[in-house]
Amino acid sequence: MKVVIAGAGFGGLRLARQLNNKAGFEVTLVDRFNYHQFQPLFYQVATAGLDASNISFPLRKVFQRSKNVRIRLAEIRQIQPEQQQLLTDNEVIPYDVLVLAMGAGTNFFGNAQLEEHTFPMKSTVEALQLRYRILQNLENALTVSDPAELQRLMNIVVVGGGPTGVELAGALAEMKQYVLPKEYPELDFSRMHIWLLEGSGKTLSTMSEQSSARSLKYLEKLGVKVKTNTLVKDYDGKTVLLAEGQEPIPSATVIWAAGIKGNVPEGIDKNMIARGNRIKTDRYCRVIGQSNVYVIGDLACMETPDYPQGHPMVAPVAMQMADLVAGNLKLLERKSKKGNQYEFVYRDKGSMATVGRNLAVVDIPKPKMRLGGFIAWMIWMGLHLMLILGVKNRFFVFCNWLYNYVTYDQNLRLIFREFDKPKK
Repeated sequence: MKVVIAGAGFGGLRLARQLNNKAGFEVTLVDRFNYHQFQPLFYQVATAGLDASNISFPLRKVFQRSKNVRIRLAEIRQIQPEQQQLLTDNEVIPYDVLVLAMGAGTNFFGNAQLEEHTFPMKSTVEALQLRYRILQNLENALTVSDPAELQRLMNIVVVGGGPTGVELAGALAEMKQYVLPKEYPELDFSRMHIWLLEGSGKTLSTMSEQSSARSLKYLEKLGVKVKTNTLVKDYDGKTVLLAEGQEPIPSATVIWAAGIKGNVPEGIDKNMIARGNRIKTDRYCRVIGQSNVYVIGDLACMETPDYPQGHPMVAPVAMQMADLVAGNLKLLERKSKKGNQYEFVYRDKGSMATVGRNLAVVDIPKPKMRLGGFIAWMIWMGLHLMLILGVKNRFFVFCNWLYNYVTYDQNLRLIFREFDKPKK
């Protein structure tokens, strides 16, 4: 069975590993990057807490000893279900079974200005670009005499009060408190403001009321200016325009964490695309109307009684879907009857977010627990260490965390840029 997996995120990589060295399968894993990215820690790369290599793992290293998994570094252009082939920018790849695991990208809701001027954070490259912008703005602030321009350079606005926005705002606030005043003594960091703007009435809206309230308390404790029920209308690179009656915010750095949408490839029936640019699937993760095209992870919109709008776009859903599809494909390969196929049932093991040092929130559904503070922070760190690929990566992440905790410092504030070559 020729299985082509489009995307090497949590779901795609998990599926490839489940089919690795399994008789009867020939697997091709396609991704535009040659490494797996650990997305939950992008914000620590952006705030100089971790090196990009600490949360990235080469795909070919994962499958060094594989007899049946092959890697293709390519941009996916289109799927052709009738011909059973996947078109990339390099080649045409035939398949018996196609699994779309391309995840989700940033949703700017059609606003070209926001897309041009704000910083998304959906890849390691984007996290690094954000880090360089933050540091370069501080360097530029040293030579600015205009008070208005100085304030603009020092203000940072994070749009979106979900886990990404909360974690990023908290990390930036800790940098402002513990690190930056020692390195930029010429600047008055009491003038530096970190804003977190959320369109709904609370931060971490998908978590419990208790965890949401705790996250707000922790953010305010760190000095983050949180504004809920606040919608961003526009941003021109200099000023954030808010809804009617709200004061605009001058800022040279706006981070967009307010929405995501599925990366749907060309060739999918438009009638199968649901809200959030996700693909409608049946309970077996197959595209409705297709027998051999599956969708897993953020891209899948599977309507169930418990999740009528589709499952949450989080890593555990992607990994559990990958496990289900792997099991069902093994049954198909053994020519098992269709009745033996298993339907997907999501087992929610909880959700969590960290705000800063010793500050995190954890919701556990069974037994029902709402944890906060140091205990929740330790649980958050332990789980993320377990999920990172590779012993070496885990070791370096742990060492960085330990160093940061003891010294109140990060050592990765490096600005890499290309200089003009001297003219001959």
